Amino acid sequence: MPPPLPEPVLFEAVSTPAHSFHRGLFALLAGITLVWTVAGGAAFIWLGAWPVFGFLGAESMLALALVTLHHRWAHRAREVVRLTDGVVTVRRTDHRGRRSEASMQAYWANVELTERDGLALVRRGQRIPLGVYLSESEKAELAAALEQALAAYRRPDFDNPQLR
Repeated sequence: MPPPLPEPVLFEAVSTPAHSFHRGLFALLAGITLVWTVAGGAAFIWLGAWPVFGFLGAESMLALALVTLHHRWAHRAREVVRLTDGVVTVRRTDHRGRRSEASMQAYWANVELTERDGLALVRRGQRIPLGVYLSESEKAELAAALEQALAAYRRPDFDNPQLR
């Protein structure tokens, strides 16, 4: 018996947190931070406040470590919204690699975008938040695209050869 065919994907949207740093930009940031630390530390040593130099160095190292940590965490996180024949599925992976999945019948799913609650798929009290990594304008674009895909799914085109 052949394996079952995969369901056709009617709509798919992948969102990830912004990660604009690459190695060159990080090296630039580290260089600027180093220059700032040495220049600021030298100024404070010249003024006689030598303990500030140690705190300035520690603060700079902490800032660079946090930027590195954020970049690593943002690289893992993603959200995939997929509409297949009959089901809307939202798969989310957080910054630690933990995965969660929620699904809803596509025919009854409604897209809701409010200022207070954000973007979500709603059906009879069930609510699946969407676009956790997106800005407000990107959420509006995703809402419009998903509404259009759901409307197209609910309004199928029938091809009846007898009516031709």
